[in-house]
Amino acid sequence: MDRTIIRTEKLTKIYGTKTAVKQLDLSIRDGEIFGLLGPNGAGKTTTILMLLGLTEPTYGNAFIKDLNCTRNSLAIKRIVGYLPDNVGFYPDMTGRENLYFTGRLNGLEEKLIHERAEMLLARVGMTHAADQKTGTYSKGMKQRLGIADVLMKDPQVIIMDEPTLGIDPEGMRQLLALMQDLSKQDGRTLLISSHQLYQIQQVCDRVGIFVGGSLIACGEIGELGRQVQSQNHYLLELSVSPQDENILGAVRHMPGVEEVTPDGDMIMIQSSQDIRPSITATLGAGGYTILHMHQRGGDLDEIYRLYFEKAGENSDESSSGSTKTHKTISGFGSKIRKKLRRQSRA
Repeated sequence: MDRTIIRTEKLTKIYGTKTAVKQLDLSIRDGEIFGLLGPNGAGKTTTILMLLGLTEPTYGNAFIKDLNCTRNSLAIKRIVGYLPDNVGFYPDMTGRENLYFTGRLNGLEEKLIHERAEMLLARVGMTHAADQKTGTYSKGMKQRLGIADVLMKDPQVIIMDEPTLGIDPEGMRQLLALMQDLSKQDGRTLLISSHQLYQIQQVCDRVGIFVGGSLIACGEIGELGRQVQSQNHYLLELSVSPQDENILGAVRHMPGVEEVTPDGDMIMIQSSQDIRPSITATLGAGGYTILHMHQRGGDLDEIYRLYFEKAGENSDESSSGSTKTHKTISGFGSKIRKKLRRQSRA
């Protein structure tokens, strides 16, 4: 049975000499959380605008529930909820009043508006602030009220543009839990556009990596990680106590090991296969203590970086803009990897 709910066919948008989205073929299944990942300017927001029927493609088509997003834009708006990156509310109205207003705009009966607003305020954890003016809300509070606002019309599909941007850690935890609940409990489909890889990795069923208007990779994070590892070999981060020449020599002679490089208190091991079982056995027999062991390539930031570099190698483009974007993403990936390494050591 075909569970596809969002589908694009050669979807393309050209502005003058710039191709913002290039022949996008994408299928998103009913009830899944799909992450559309890429740097600013990659074409994510343009894709969202075409899905919402707010801008026409130069050519190609987009469908939601077999409705053409361009020709059936009003019908699309009835089944799709949109949460922009900067949620806007009337600041002099309370959270509850804003929800009532949205319900009336969608033609709901007054009794249903009041019942649904109270239920949604409780669900997103905003009952305590429902009678405060939204001008006093934090970014995280606005995002949670924004989800309640989107849910007032009970959409089957929710599209979120950079939903985790600028939210504190606790607000992030609550928001991610709510996203999973909307998918797993309600059966809604979520399309999340973001460049915040670490957060998205925690909730997405599948991801698409978007660079320069093109979708260069798509799939489950684990499968993309295995593809990266098979193409780029394995890279293992290892920290042991004590770290001495004996352990370096023992590792170098293991089957599949190609290169061993000390890096401060870490040992970087490149291999043609997964050597973690043999490493663990060797360390145990030798009386060593494992302080840190992490196989790189399975993390979303590493997958993103390697696919981006591969796209750059296969591209004939040599403009300064492309070079600048490549450097930006490489630097971003480096920062994320350092952050993840610190977290894994803690």
